[in-house]
Amino acid sequence: EAEEKKALGNKHFAAKEYEKAIKLYSEAIRLDGKNHVYYSNRSASYGGLKDWENAAKDAKECIKINPTFLKGFYRLATAQIELGDLDGATATIKSGLSVDPDNSQLHKQLRIVKAKKNPTKVGARSDGGAAGGGTMPGGLAGASSDPTANKELMDLRMQYMQTKKDYGLTQAEANKLQREVKVSELTRSELESLPENSDAKMYQGVGKVFMLSTREAVFATLDKTIKDSQSKEADCSKKTSYLENRLKSQEQNIRELLSGAS
Repeated sequence: EAEEKKALGNKHFAAKEYEKAIKLYSEAIRLDGKNHVYYSNRSASYGGLKDWENAAKDAKECIKINPTFLKGFYRLATAQIELGDLDGATATIKSGLSVDPDNSQLHKQLRIVKAKKNPTKVGARSDGGAAGGGTMPGGLAGASSDPTANKELMDLRMQYMQTKKDYGLTQAEANKLQREVKVSELTRSELESLPENSDAKMYQGVGKVFMLSTREAVFATLDKTIKDSQSKEADCSKKTSYLENRLKSQEQNIRELLSGAS
């Protein structure tokens, strides 16, 4: 029933009927006060009404229930910025970035806070650099005269380069594991073609030497190698996907900083 209230609240929120949305989210909270999403949605609705005090209160409760929910940090920082609590917003954003260091929304908010704290400083300008083709986005030309902005830009680029290096190493490891699986499967297939009563001798590599072994032991070793390599390859695939998303996020952060987005 609480989810039904939330679903109805979402419809009113989408229609910008914030007061109706707040009422429905409040009913959902009454039915299930431990669901962080209900507080997050009500915080957004209060924000729609420019009621930043209550928006901040609900966002804090959201984070208290689920300290890894990034929207909670975003909503709280938004309310704090609107309330003029720039130090509080900075602390909130940094807490959120400790959960996801590459979150583009939080990085954008951090730049907003810095701009409000230093309104006379010129923001970063675009230098025409493009992020694409796997190359590092943007150059140093046209960077801000603000040392703080330049340091942030350099930090982002260093993070990007490290992520790209990790991505390349992970891909290389995945390719190596794929080759190991293919070789082991081919070897097993060739050995299976030999009659079980064959007089052919089988050897296994142990370190730098080959030792005479039984058919069963050889097959057991090959099966284990295939299974272990496939498992490691699956882990590499997950890591590769994560690193791809991280690269995209870092590219976006660099582009926004270079263009002076706020």
